[in-house]
Amino acid sequence: MKDMERVAWHQLDIDDVAARLETTQEGLSTEEAKRRLERFGPNELVVGEAPLPLIILLRQIRSPLIYILIGAGVVTVLLGKYVDSAVILSVVILNSVVGFIQEYKAEQSLRALARMTAPKARVLRDGEEWEIDAREVVPGDVVLLESGVKVPADLRLFRSIELQADESTLTGESQPVLKKIEAIDDANAPLGDRFNIAYMGTIIVRGRGAGLVAATGMETVFGHVSAQVRRVGEVKSPLQARLDHLARLIALLVLAVTALVFLLGLLTGEPMADVLLTAVATAVATVPEGLPVTITVALAVGVWRMAQRNAIIRKLPVVETLGSTTTICSDKTGTLTKNEMTVVKTHAGGRCYEVTGVGYAPEGEILHEGQPVRMAEHPALELTLRIGLLCNDSSVYEENGRFRPDGDPTEAALIVAAMKAGKHRERELEDYPILDEIPFESDRQYMATLHSHNGERLIFVKGAPERILDMCEARFMRSTAVLERSRLLEESYKLASEGLRVLAMAYRPVRTGIEHVTCEDVETAGELIFVGLQGMIDPPRPEAVTAVAQCKRAGIGVVMITGDHRVTAEAIARQMNLTADSEVQVVDGRELEAMGDEELFARVKAISVFARAAPAHKLRIVQQLRRHGEVVAVTGDGVNDAPALKQADIGVAMGVVGTDVAKEAADMVLTDDNFATIYAAVEEGRVVFDNTRKVIMFLIPTGLGLVLSVIASIALGLPLPFLPAQVIWINLVTNGLQDVAMAFEPPEKDIGRRPPRDPREGVLTRLMIERIIVVGLVLLAGTLTVFIWQLTTNTDINHARTVAMTTMVLFQNFHIFNSRSFTRSLSQMNPLSNRFLLVTIVVALGLHILALYWGPLQFVLSTVPLDLDTWLVMVAIAATVLLAVEIDKGIRRLRS
Repeated sequence: MKDMERVAWHQLDIDDVAARLETTQEGLSTEEAKRRLERFGPNELVVGEAPLPLIILLRQIRSPLIYILIGAGVVTVLLGKYVDSAVILSVVILNSVVGFIQEYKAEQSLRALARMTAPKARVLRDGEEWEIDAREVVPGDVVLLESGVKVPADLRLFRSIELQADESTLTGESQPVLKKIEAIDDANAPLGDRFNIAYMGTIIVRGRGAGLVAATGMETVFGHVSAQVRRVGEVKSPLQARLDHLARLIALLVLAVTALVFLLGLLTGEPMADVLLTAVATAVATVPEGLPVTITVALAVGVWRMAQRNAIIRKLPVVETLGSTTTICSDKTGTLTKNEMTVVKTHAGGRCYEVTGVGYAPEGEILHEGQPVRMAEHPALELTLRIGLLCNDSSVYEENGRFRPDGDPTEAALIVAAMKAGKHRERELEDYPILDEIPFESDRQYMATLHSHNGERLIFVKGAPERILDMCEARFMRSTAVLERSRLLEESYKLASEGLRVLAMAYRPVRTGIEHVTCEDVETAGELIFVGLQGMIDPPRPEAVTAVAQCKRAGIGVVMITGDHRVTAEAIARQMNLTADSEVQVVDGRELEAMGDEELFARVKAISVFARAAPAHKLRIVQQLRRHGEVVAVTGDGVNDAPALKQADIGVAMGVVGTDVAKEAADMVLTDDNFATIYAAVEEGRVVFDNTRKVIMFLIPTGLGLVLSVIASIALGLPLPFLPAQVIWINLVTNGLQDVAMAFEPPEKDIGRRPPRDPREGVLTRLMIERIIVVGLVLLAGTLTVFIWQLTTNTDINHARTVAMTTMVLFQNFHIFNSRSFTRSLSQMNPLSNRFLLVTIVVALGLHILALYWGPLQFVLSTVPLDLDTWLVMVAIAATVLLAVEIDKGIRRLRS
């Protein structure tokens, strides 16, 4: 037997398959199976090792800002300033612990894939049937399949008796796929069109069959999805990228300013110890120590808010990503649609009826020309529904408040349609008991049941319209239907063009006393009486239609990527108004396969629907959209979505019907499977970024004011206005409370109507930079003024530093109100809309007062008590920052 090279098994005759696999339809011997197990390994997916907790912890310090703080801590230790060292290093530890707790994320995608594979398999070994562990299945084994079985490996089928498989988690196909055994000529046939292959991890929903194992483990389609997930790296969120860029800029600024201060100190002849302490103070002053923790808290607040709106965030930094999303690539089945087949139209007696309600819940009604119908006045409709209800092998049941199908989804849809008309299978069977049936077979293209009713015998038939009409000569309540056959076929084609699956209903009376029905009884030319048509589809979720419209208003494009057929996908896209005009650009898997990456790159933004798409296609689409600079969110619920979910800027999985694979590969999970929740998450993401900018607008000017104060003092030959521990106190303890409160700022009213931010836009805008400079200069002037005043009136350096530090703290408490809006005046903002902020201001001032008057903190921070007159001067000077920013805002409003 050759090694497991890639072979187009669906193209080969079964004899060629057996020859290549060196096996027969009687199966392998036990000894040969053992040899192959040793050669090819167990039939399981390779799962990578989870990262060690220590590695995750070390990741938390991979930031230039943290490196600088660690360096500052080491320098203060060498200088013997152990209190300063303890304060600085405690910040590093706090940031690392918070980051470790919040960012801990286990890579569970591959383990979930492994859990989805079948634990047992029925095989033929030594000519006998055996049940073995699925991991022991080897290439060349004969596997037996029946309804309810999970396929243990990729099989080339050689026996199929009405075998149907649910492949929705792999291909996105919403209907069970009827399996065949004939070879398929097209080597590039999409996965969903390879009808002679049963894929690992899919479910058999009907019939029986057998196949030769063509691939196991990582060589299966499931295995290739697993490999793609392993190869696809994590994508940094836009916020991560922007903050990383900001951190690098701050780090370069810190190094430059520290070097400048160090050089100035040496030139002025200061002792080396004092020069190093000054450099450390400058570095610590420049680094916004509270920023990493505050950003984490802001993101955590977003996580909490989203959880209240049914969106669970698995990875903190991507909270903000939805706010900058420009394109959402969505699976159709189960995401935009219900994944529940529903009858929506019925033709009977020359009339067209609409069926309302979606899904398997029997909620809805039947309308004619917009009005509810009375069954007694529509006998053709009633009989059409009755035939669909009784000529049926499936059922619908309620479980935990949700209606579910047992059997074929198409038949379940027929049952629900009849229930909406007030008909119940049990009661109907009392009047029309089933005596015999002919099960559906693809060759026959129909199903038939024999019933007894009031002493008569009736045959009910349902099937493909062309086949049913071929066997009809009469039409219910009409004398003849011969001349109408073409018109009825045209009606069925019209329904099909709308993406509906269409079934025809017919019946015929037979002689009394007959107990069995044969194909001859059904197919005798001219004996059947045509009754009506029923058209069904997996319908859009009503809330998803609304959500798509909201996304469009927010400037976010929605692209459908599905494994379903082109006509069905296009019909759903039209119903959901995916495009602004009536023209829907659709590309199917074959066309996509023929495109090179450059052609796809050129066309991808104009295409709104991708049909018959394979997992690799979805990944390519996401990659090419991201090449355009799009911030891409991908929604999905199936195995086929996993690689694209990881590649996207943010992956969104469905929590109820989604597979474990999709959930573990995703960044966000929707607990209600509601597409509308994505729009709510978009709003929250935008709020998070707005509030992040407000936090930065609050923190950075303080750092600038501190640095300028240190540099100015050195340039003027003055002592340091702040010690390193005092800088930490200012940057973390006092303003650390207010910046956390800024994370709770309510959203702006127009947040959902703004276009997506430019992905290339940095965290700092021109307005922010100009405002930072204005505020930084005000803080410099005010702080330096009080520091010099104290140096000239008081000989105690600690007293002067206490006044300078307290003035900076008061500046911050006033500036926090400026930071609540970039453009609105204080008079336009409700001071009580963020009560948490008011509380933190009071607490921060209380802590600082404690630091001035409580012995232990006085020792740590080198502070002294201040009198009332000094407090009044400091408050008056600090309040000037309000006036300065109000003037700046007023000038900008006048210019706009």
